Amino acid sequence: MAGKRIEEARKLVDAKRTYTLTEAIALVKQFPKAGFDEAVELHVKLGIDPTKGDQQVRGTIAFPHGVGKSKRVAAFVEAAKEADAKAAGADIVGGEELINEIATKGTIDFDVAVATPAMMPKIAKLAKLLGPKGLMPNPKNDTVGPNVTKMIQEQKAGKQSFKNDTTANIHQIVGRVSMTEAQLRENIAPFAEQLRKLKPASAKGIYFRNASLTTTMGPGVKIDMNS
Repeated sequence: MAGKRIEEARKLVDAKRTYTLTEAIALVKQFPKAGFDEAVELHVKLGIDPTKGDQQVRGTIAFPHGVGKSKRVAAFVEAAKEADAKAAGADIVGGEELINEIATKGTIDFDVAVATPAMMPKIAKLAKLLGPKGLMPNPKNDTVGPNVTKMIQEQKAGKQSFKNDTTANIHQIVGRVSMTEAQLRENIAPFAEQLRKLKPASAKGIYFRNASLTTTMGPGVKIDMNS
């Protein structure tokens, strides 16, 4: 059934054509629906050298309409800030005892972790566990700081971190199929603009090499991000 649905979606897409963002959004909205609310994903190939430290593209963004998934947030804080973390909506709250428990069990039951600066030396023992999954708190993606309430509320509201992978691609969920075309445009436009602003000064040539919009179970639709 899934295979048939994908084939039907492919018939709607002209593989030789590059669509405008508005056209691509309208097209993915026409894809045969799956049995769940699929993610809408933007995949962008950047004109950067990912092996060079000064050509890394990373940042955070709070999508105006969210991305349709509530994140489980773990807050690593000192005892005096535990109440604030819980009040802000953190799903898991603790300090050194929590860190030791995770280190012992090796179990991760959260989507994002935030921490106060004072906790970072203690979290170092989780680096091998959290690092490969991109879950280590980091000041660069606004998950380390003294304002626990602000960090947690932003994450619960849908703030997303992104960065290029080793092949110079950015993969980002930008919404859900159930969203309106206008909502998807209002999510994608500021994200594309932010990527433009993050172009490394040392990156030469075309920055947006190619890009496509797709759904979880659908084919890619080529889009023009240079216009």
